[in-house]
Amino acid sequence: MRADNKSPTSIRPDKPSSRPELFVLIAGPTASGKSALALALAELADGVVINADSMQLYKDLHLLTARPDAADEARLPHRLYGVLDGATRASVASWLVMLAEVVRDVRNAGKLPIIVGGTGMYINAAINGIASIPDVPAAIHHDAVERLAQIGGTAFRAELAELDPAMARRLFDGDSQRLVRAMGVVKATGRPLSDWQTDPHQGQLAGTPFSLAVMPPRAELYQRIDARFDQMITQGALDEVEALGARQLDEGLPVMKALGVRELLSHVRGEMPLEQAIDLAKRDSRRYAKRQMTWIRNNFNPNYLAEEKYSESLSQRIFANLLKTY
Repeated sequence: MRADNKSPTSIRPDKPSSRPELFVLIAGPTASGKSALALALAELADGVVINADSMQLYKDLHLLTARPDAADEARLPHRLYGVLDGATRASVASWLVMLAEVVRDVRNAGKLPIIVGGTGMYINAAINGIASIPDVPAAIHHDAVERLAQIGGTAFRAELAELDPAMARRLFDGDSQRLVRAMGVVKATGRPLSDWQTDPHQGQLAGTPFSLAVMPPRAELYQRIDARFDQMITQGALDEVEALGARQLDEGLPVMKALGVRELLSHVRGEMPLEQAIDLAKRDSRRYAKRQMTWIRNNFNPNYLAEEKYSESLSQRIFANLLKTY
C-alpha cells in the first residue's frame, strides 16, 4: 500500500537529535475526514496519531466529540485523546506542554508524530508557539463569565472593545470562551491580550513540519456533519450528554461548550423537543465548520491541500508527496 519502495523511516532525518526532526500537522474542519487520513498516513509512515482538538482531550464526550473509536485505537497508537476530566480547564499552554512530552516519546520510539485537529489555536501554537501570558485568577475569570451571562455577547464585546479594541475586532459575539479570556487577561494584568500576543512566542515544536489541510467542498462537508450527528445520536450521544449534565459542572468549563452539549442538555431538561435540539446542534456544527475553514484559509499555509473527501488513494498520494519533499 506504500507509494513506493522507501521504508517509512526514510522520511525521518538521521540522528543526531540536534538535526531538525520531521512532524506532520493535519488541519481541517469538523467531519472533513482528517482523522481517517491521519490514521491511514500513520500506518503508511510508521507514525503515532496525536490529538490537536481541544474537545477531544476530554474523556466525558467520546461520541459527541467524534474521538477515534476502539477499532481505530487498536490499529495503532493514539495520544492525547480522552486524557482530561471534564472538570479540568485545558488551555493552549497546557496542551503545548503535553504535546511536547508526547512528541518526545514518539520520536524516542523512532516513530513519526502525526498531529491532527481542528482547533486553530492549537495548530498555530504547535508551529509558532504562544506568548507567555500570566494565568487569570479564578475570581476574575468567574466575574467575566457572570458578566457575559448577564449582558450577552454583543454588549460584552462592546465592553471589551473599550479595554482591548484589537481583540474585540477579532472576535465575534458568540465566541464566549475567547471573549471571557480576553476580558480576564486585561482585568488581571492591566494589559490587553492583543498586546501580550505581540511578545516573543515560545513553546513551539522543534523540527520541520509537513503540513496538510483537508478542505472538502462545503456542501459535501455539511452533509457529512448532519449525517454524523445523526449517527452520534443513534450510538448514544444523548446518554453521554445526560451523564455530563448530571455532574453539574460549571457551565463555563470548556467541555460544557462542546458542539451539541447545550442543545442536547436543553432537551434532557425538558426545555425543547429532541428534533429541535438536533437541528440546532447541526446548525451550530455547520457554522463552526465554516469558521474553521475560514481560519485555515487565512492562517494556515499547507504543504499539501486536499480538497476532496478522504480515500485510500488520497493518503497514498500524500505519503508519496511526503517522501518526495523530505
